[in-house]
Amino acid sequence: MYLNSGYLNNSLVDFKDKSRPLIVGSCGTYRLYTHPKLPTYRPRGRVDFQILYVAAGAAHFHFDHEENDTVVTAGNLVVYRPKEFQKYEYYAADQTHVYWVHFTGGDVTNILRSYGIKDDMRVLYVGTSLEYERIFRRMIAELQRCAPNYEEMLVLLLRHLFILTGRQLARQRILKNEYLDSEMDLAAQYFNDNYNTDISVESYAMSRGMSVSWFIRNFKAFTGFTPLQYIVSIRMANAKVLLETTAYTVTEIGRIVGYDNPLYFSRIFRKQTGFSPSEFRLLSR
Repeated sequence: MYLNSGYLNNSLVDFKDKSRPLIVGSCGTYRLYTHPKLPTYRPRGRVDFQILYVAAGAAHFHFDHEENDTVVTAGNLVVYRPKEFQKYEYYAADQTHVYWVHFTGGDVTNILRSYGIKDDMRVLYVGTSLEYERIFRRMIAELQRCAPNYEEMLVLLLRHLFILTGRQLARQRILKNEYLDSEMDLAAQYFNDNYNTDISVESYAMSRGMSVSWFIRNFKAFTGFTPLQYIVSIRMANAKVLLETTAYTVTEIGRIVGYDNPLYFSRIFRKQTGFSPSEFRLLSR
């Protein structure tokens, strides 16, 4: 096992200090190769904040309760707030390499929020990068050497870590939004192309790997309509065109736009327009 760490004023005791917005209390790293297990157990948590970065391998975290076991793999940050239950283990079999930093201050929560780290976030994927490791190593060195203005440098390094994390989170949100927009646009096009067939919204959602409720909710946010409302609106728009411009019977028009039952078509048409198909035809001529 390899261990390297540094502590503010050489004190191993966690502390809370609100005299400044942000203060780094300690920083360190563990690499587990031969030692079979390295456990941490703090049922009452700590009074400061902590961030752990899994640089390689994996670590086991038990959030909220001992029986919970969440495997956090390389490229993830774990955030602990003051007084949160802490239990986690590193195993040699996982070849775990972890960095950690403890910090406190009078404005920590708002600072984290400003970088996109919300209060309910515990595990944040940021990717494996030597840049993260360099920041942690620099913080360890600053705590060990205590060069002039090192406390200020520690804060700058920690903010550098927050900035990189915030950028990664923002990038993920952009990618997620791009994916969402692409999927909803694809769905809208599919409904446009197949509006006059027997479309199953449930089957479509499942074919795209989405839950039905998630798909309906996001489709409505994208178009302003539920999928069913969207399909009906297309059918009604095309039925109006056919009623205005052709001599097809109401029954024929109903079938063209996707309704085999003419009575059902007439009922839906009246509900959507306030007129029966025949009344609409007379008024439009």
